[in-house]
Amino acid sequence: MLFNLIMLAVPVVFLCASAILAVKAFEHGKSRKKTVLTQICSFAAVFAFCMVCPIVASAATGDAAAATSGMADGLAYIGAALATGLSCIGGGIAVGNAAPAAIGATSEDPKAFGKAIIFVVLGEGIAIYGMLVSILLIFAR
Repeated sequence: MLFNLIMLAVPVVFLCASAILAVKAFEHGKSRKKTVLTQICSFAAVFAFCMVCPIVASAATGDAAAATSGMADGLAYIGAALATGLSCIGGGIAVGNAAPAAIGATSEDPKAFGKAIIFVVLGEGIAIYGMLVSILLIFAR
């Protein structure tokens, strides 16, 4: 029980400390790019820690069948989260670039509204496809 609490607390504490240190480093004059890279590296370290600890714990107990099904469920949820998150980021970038162009085209020629809005909708479609993939990953087991 205590081991489980420690395994839950360590990533949270590490990520909070990393965020606080990144903010302080940025306030002291470090570049934005360097602080973002530091955050990405700390996230990767916590991700690796969270992936390795359950594998080590299941190997120590010798319960391979339960570890395999639990690992498959966990990886399906991680895949669903990545599919939704990355597609929403991509859709946001697409809409962020297409919407101002569509507004500009519509302000110059009101007849161009129909053509311009199609490009905005295509960008939003990326996020919907990511959500559908994540639903398939979660419920198709």
